[in-house]
Amino acid sequence: MPTYLSPGVYVEEVQGGSRPIEGVGTAVAAFVGFAEKGPFHAPTLVTSWNQYTQHFGGYAEDAYLAHAVFGYFANGGGLAYIVRIGGDPSSGPASAQPTAAAEVGGLRIEALPDVTGDIEVEIADPEGENPPDDRFRLVVRQGGRIVETFDVSTKKTTKNYVVTQIGERSAVIRIAEPAGALARPERGKAPLTPPAADVPTRVSAVEYIGDVAARTGFGGLEAVDEITMVVVPDLMSAHRRGVIDAEGVRTVQLALISHCEQMGDRVAILDTPPTLTAQQVRDWRQDEAGYDSRYATVYHPWIRVFDPVSGRNIPVPPGGHVAGVWARNDVERGVHKAPANEVVRTAVDLETPLSKGEQDLLNPIGVNCIRAFPGRGIRIWGARTLSSDPAWRYLNVRRLFNYLEESILLGTQWVVFEPNDDRLWASIRRNVTAFLTEEWRRGALFGRTAQQAFYVKCDAETNPQESIDLGQVICEIGVAPVKPAEFVVFRLSQYSDSTSVVDE
Repeated sequence: MPTYLSPGVYVEEVQGGSRPIEGVGTAVAAFVGFAEKGPFHAPTLVTSWNQYTQHFGGYAEDAYLAHAVFGYFANGGGLAYIVRIGGDPSSGPASAQPTAAAEVGGLRIEALPDVTGDIEVEIADPEGENPPDDRFRLVVRQGGRIVETFDVSTKKTTKNYVVTQIGERSAVIRIAEPAGALARPERGKAPLTPPAADVPTRVSAVEYIGDVAARTGFGGLEAVDEITMVVVPDLMSAHRRGVIDAEGVRTVQLALISHCEQMGDRVAILDTPPTLTAQQVRDWRQDEAGYDSRYATVYHPWIRVFDPVSGRNIPVPPGGHVAGVWARNDVERGVHKAPANEVVRTAVDLETPLSKGEQDLLNPIGVNCIRAFPGRGIRIWGARTLSSDPAWRYLNVRRLFNYLEESILLGTQWVVFEPNDDRLWASIRRNVTAFLTEEWRRGALFGRTAQQAFYVKCDAETNPQESIDLGQVICEIGVAPVKPAEFVVFRLSQYSDSTSVVDE
């Protein structure tokens, strides 16, 4: 309480009775896989494809992480955490980043670590007539545009010595000091290309699962609270190359599901093994991957996308693209809307196209299909979790509850250590009711009125003296989520308008 010691007028700021609850973000993905460069087992935030390439390089042969991240951002994703696996966690970024380079006339020319884009160097003749034998011109292009030009010499005794000039003036490249004397390089062009990615030839389930204390694998994601979906694209690349067997795949996927269930605020996006037919996927789902969780979902089949490394369209697991569709759906419609009947951007084809009859085998067992429709593109055509509980059958219901729970949790932190009395209970009721009313108005809750859509109970009945003595305040909340119109049925009948004639 303030103290008043002398007469006067006092102005004070007081805390208002309403403390609005703000909705949390619902579309932050985490990707675990193999990359060209970057730190191992360190969740790194990227907000665009360009940022990903800066930290982790581009596309790597026999790895799907880059394709998944590109598909995520292309489909509407905004924030992503990347966990690179396949190496020693103690290896920092400097020791793990291969450098784009080329050998030109005895010179090793490298791109500076922070430079991205397509870089090309050209050796040309210097300007002027009868130039000395040691002189030449070095032109640097980035993205097809000339960005630097140097007139240099191969002699160390001159001020225009190529290594010195490039080291002092270039913001794009560097040149390693050669072991011996240099000869004037031949004219020509050479692109600076990174070495082939060091994709692990052996990896175990432990690499993916990691350790919470050491902050590796899935364990490293526990410290990042805002993650809402987790994708492991290179589990299938390792399986396809024979690096990890079917039992290892099941072990990793079970560990990922367990991670999401334990965190309680994220959903695992699982991929099926490659090249499976609909019947084989059904057998895999029923006999091998008998997962039952409301925090996991699986998609089939793989999609075909363009691969810059090979110049061909190749099959990749769809998880990263699906995560991007979830993010786009959340922005355009809201987390309460099922992320289905949405186009998968950058997908040019399906590895194994599905018919309606084949989807009839998979949809009841929780396998979300990706279908190609004439004139409508390639679309996600399912929105189910892997739960056998009908209450948690639909993906949007699970994600809506994650959103509501996390929003209320963060928006009511001020309650801790407040006096546990009627005033506190009324304030909690008021704040939670205001938040849920707004969600109902957005269409997230089912009911013609707010009273039909939800209820909030926090009073003496939910907080008896025994609970108060234990330092607990209990608020009971019930909501009616909207569910998708998965089966749209129109009943048509033949109607004959016959009138009866009454004779008079």
